[in-house]
Amino acid sequence: MYDFDKVIPRDNTACVKYDLREAYFNKSDVLPMWVADMDFATPEFIREAVIQRANHPIYGYSFRADEYYHSIIEWLKNRWSWNIEKDWILYSPGIVPGINFAVQSFTQPGDGIIVQPPVYFPFFDAVKSNGRRLVRNLLVNNNGRYEFDYDDLERAAKESAMILLSSPHNPVGRCWTRNELAKLGDICRKHGVIIISDEIHGDLIMPGYKHIPLASIAPEIADVTVTCVAPSKTFNLAGLATSSMIISNEELRGRFKKLLDELHISGGNLFGAVASQAGYEHGGTWLDELMQYVRNNYDFLESSLKRDFTTIEPVILEATYLAWLDFRKTGMKDKVIKDTLIQKCGLGFSHGPVFGEGGGGFQRINLAAPRVKIEEAVDRLKAVFD
Repeated sequence: MYDFDKVIPRDNTACVKYDLREAYFNKSDVLPMWVADMDFATPEFIREAVIQRANHPIYGYSFRADEYYHSIIEWLKNRWSWNIEKDWILYSPGIVPGINFAVQSFTQPGDGIIVQPPVYFPFFDAVKSNGRRLVRNLLVNNNGRYEFDYDDLERAAKESAMILLSSPHNPVGRCWTRNELAKLGDICRKHGVIIISDEIHGDLIMPGYKHIPLASIAPEIADVTVTCVAPSKTFNLAGLATSSMIISNEELRGRFKKLLDELHISGGNLFGAVASQAGYEHGGTWLDELMQYVRNNYDFLESSLKRDFTTIEPVILEATYLAWLDFRKTGMKDKVIKDTLIQKCGLGFSHGPVFGEGGGGFQRINLAAPRVKIEEAVDRLKAVFD
């Protein structure tokens, strides 16, 4: 039903991915595959809802109506098999701001906060910029499949007040299993560690896998968990700055809400609420077709690399539209890999080391683009790395 092959020019739209290429890569003509938004059109049913609201000539103060909350509740029930209540849902203008608010609400300066690198780099900033102490619990790369290091997590939990969890994981593409998450949740609960579970990629699951919300596993785990969700990755709405922090624990929810009220930001974004509701109410079929398209892009990338390359290997992609590529067999240092990709291949990937320890020798590539762009990226790689 939907056309994901259409190439849509994004230059000169104040677009980070395209219009900041020269600032970020010192080269204006790289093929940009770094920022985690999609080169696909936001679905028409969302655009129509926004246009309909925009046609009303007054954009005054607004609130999120019951229908907005109902759309989130029904989506999570139907897509994630997770039953939540309206009162649990708090607004945040994006997941990263929400994580920072959580750090400020639930920890004190100097407290230890666990991160699990290689991981989404704003996690590190949320710890350090708020004067908290970074506690690392590295993921284990087990022959191309990343796993939690539970023994080391026990050590880290004893000296920490919070953990920032990426689930599904960005950038390594894991869709954590129920057993993996339950074990992590039990360790954190035992040591009084609050879990901030970033589940923004929870809708972007490869066929054959299922996202398990951490807070859905057991009431005692939900009691120490703050779940971050948003329509931004799912429907390409990042510019509308609308997300939700789902907190079932009344005491934790009260502390988080107090900070939002003090900052006077709980009013939110009028068009973000409209777009979010439309996506959650009408987006099921679109999302299913999107993920099949991304799966096909990954299959093409994987088969091309295995056929034509001996030194670049893709990590198995279970979730997200972000592929994690292993360049270690090239024998090249990270700076050389980065410079070669930019200067010789004309490719703008996300540089592995920015994701922390374990990121060296890797690059992240965004597959949420028309197939012709994935083919072009492979051709550019082949011309240099063959």
